[in-house]
Amino acid sequence: MNGIGNEITVLDLRETPFDLDAARARMIAATPATAFDQLMTLEPPRTPGTDAFMHIFNSDGSLSGACGNGTRCVGLVLALKTGRRDFTLETSAGLLAVSARSPAHITVDMGTPRFGWAQIPLASEVEDTRAVPLAPDGVDAPGLDPAAMVNVGNPHAIFFVADARAHDLARIGPLLEHHPMFPERANISLAEITGPDAIRLHVWERGAGITRACGSAACAAAVAAARTGRTGRAVAVTLPGGTLSIDWREDDHILMTGPAELEHEGRLGFGAGGALVLLPAAAAA
Repeated sequence: MNGIGNEITVLDLRETPFDLDAARARMIAATPATAFDQLMTLEPPRTPGTDAFMHIFNSDGSLSGACGNGTRCVGLVLALKTGRRDFTLETSAGLLAVSARSPAHITVDMGTPRFGWAQIPLASEVEDTRAVPLAPDGVDAPGLDPAAMVNVGNPHAIFFVADARAHDLARIGPLLEHHPMFPERANISLAEITGPDAIRLHVWERGAGITRACGSAACAAAVAAARTGRTGRAVAVTLPGGTLSIDWREDDHILMTGPAELEHEGRLGFGAGGALVLLPAAAAA
C-alpha cells in the first residue's frame, strides 16, 4: 500500500499469530514485492473496544510509536474487509481513532502533542522546546535555525527554512537523527512556510531515511508552526508524495486527513533456512 507515496506493507496477523522480529522485518523490507518505509502489523486487540493492536516497524527493523500514513492504510484495509468506516486502533503510543469515508478521504486522530523535554525525549533539559540549537557536529549546515521539538507518538525535530529543497537532507538527516540530544533518535524535518495555512515539508524519517511522505512529521510540523505563530491551526502540508490536511483542534487533538492506496496483496511466510516465501492472493486462496 501507500499513503501519498509513503510505502507501507500491512501484515494481518489477527488470525495467524507470527513472531516478527527486527531481522525478519528487514528481510521483508529488502524484498521488492514487500519493500516498505513502514511495516504495520495487525494483531488481536489488547484493549476492549479496539479493533486491533499495531506494531510499526521501520525499514531498518526498529520500532516506531506512530505512523500516520500507515494508519490510514490500515483504516482502508479494515474498511474494505468489514464494510465499516470507523475503527479504534492501539499502538505502543496509545489509541488512534480512524474514519475511512473513502480511499481518498481517511482521517486519523493522532492524539495530542507533547512538548516537554523529557516527553520528547531529549537527553537534557532545555528552557524552550520551540527553539533548540542542534548544529550537527563537524558538518556545515548554514540556514538551519534552532529546531522546534515535539512528540507525536515519536520524537520530531522541525527546522523552519526559507526553502525546504535547498538543503542536503540526505547528508544532514542521519547526523541529526543520531544527535546526542536524542536518546531515542528523531525524525528530522525541513519546513517551509508557503502561506498562512500552508507548509512544504521534506522529511528524514528515523529508521527509514528520506521518504516521500511522513504523516506524523506533517502533524509535528503543523503543530510547531502554529505554536510559534507561523500559521494557524489548520494547514495543508505538502510533501514530495502529496498533500495532507492537518487540523490541530482546540481540544488539543491533531486530525490528519489524506488518501491511501492498495497496490497489491498476497501472503508471505518463511520457509526452510529462513527464506522469505511469497504467494499472490489468488494462489494463496
